[in-house]
Amino acid sequence: MIEFRQVTKRYDSDHTALRQVNFELGRGEMVFLTGHSGAGKSTLLKLIMVMERPTAGEVIVGGQVLNRLPRRQIPYVRRHIGVVFQNHQLLFDRTVFDNVAMPLEVMGASPRDTGRRVRAALDKVGLLSKEKMNPMQLSGGEQQRVGIARAVVNKPPVLLADEPTGNLDPELSADIMNLFGQFSQVGVTVLIASHDIVLINEMGRRTLALDHGRLTADGAPVAGGISGH
Repeated sequence: MIEFRQVTKRYDSDHTALRQVNFELGRGEMVFLTGHSGAGKSTLLKLIMVMERPTAGEVIVGGQVLNRLPRRQIPYVRRHIGVVFQNHQLLFDRTVFDNVAMPLEVMGASPRDTGRRVRAALDKVGLLSKEKMNPMQLSGGEQQRVGIARAVVNKPPVLLADEPTGNLDPELSADIMNLFGQFSQVGVTVLIASHDIVLINEMGRRTLALDHGRLTADGAPVAGGISGH
């Protein structure tokens, strides 16, 4: 579903964010992306979202080579990628329902279809009873779940999360990760950038580790942590 082939991203002559990165993520796989601040995690996610283009190599999502994608097709590709941010990026002048409905409005979905899909997404994250509330009335964990509902409301095959539990306590973080696990079980490819090594090890999932732009580990889960190879 997602493949990087010898991907390098250079911003200028003295800053290379990614260096010859290779990996492949299958359909329904849930994988963590870790590394120090500045290791290249955000750049890697931006390449998948076509917010950046690689300097060299190929980024392939759903069989499409993104670096050769015409600009007019970028919005279409982005519709198939759900994104969850650390700071939620919710609009506080809209209700929970209206926040989640935004991607469907962009796609031109009918009001009836929008209502059905939004309520299904809110039900999935346990917030159906709060659809009429303002996000400011919700806790941090609930706001993050609204962000997740918005990211999955149009059933994208790929879900990216950038430090989704950075502001949450351990118990809430585990709840959010279990939600991502449920999406992967129904075939969504989930890639989560996170600093939280303890949580990552507890989840026991494959982990990609970046260090100064290089992929230094692609670890299958083993008892007690991650194995590099």
